[in-house]
Amino acid sequence: MNVIDEIEKEQIKYEEIPFHIGDLVKVHVKIIEGKRERIQVFEGYVISMKNSGSKKTFRVRRESYGIGVERVFPLNSPRIEKIEVVRRGKVRRAKLYYLRDRVGKAAQVKRLLK
Repeated sequence: MNVIDEIEKEQIKYEEIPFHIGDLVKVHVKIIEGKRERIQVFEGYVISMKNSGSKKTFRVRRESYGIGVERVFPLNSPRIEKIEVVRRGKVRRAKLYYLRDRVGKAAQVKRLLK
């Protein structure tokens, strides 16, 4: 078990997760098109996190032209350039799947005031 733990520690990019569920984040993703590389920003609310260790994933949801778009990102992926927290969210749930049924301003999460 020690060898597996050491390998996972080497692969882990984010030891401490910089965001929580309900936060509005900007995920800068590296897109490779042929020989060219560019960075695309995906901005939305973190609605869930799954697994642990090096296999941890998080799901980000946003509305694009009235249509809900969700994307799952592996936390330690080399394709993720950086993750910015735009705003902290105040939630009382571990999974925010109820946001799928909401449209417009109702699909927003309240702001966490500290």
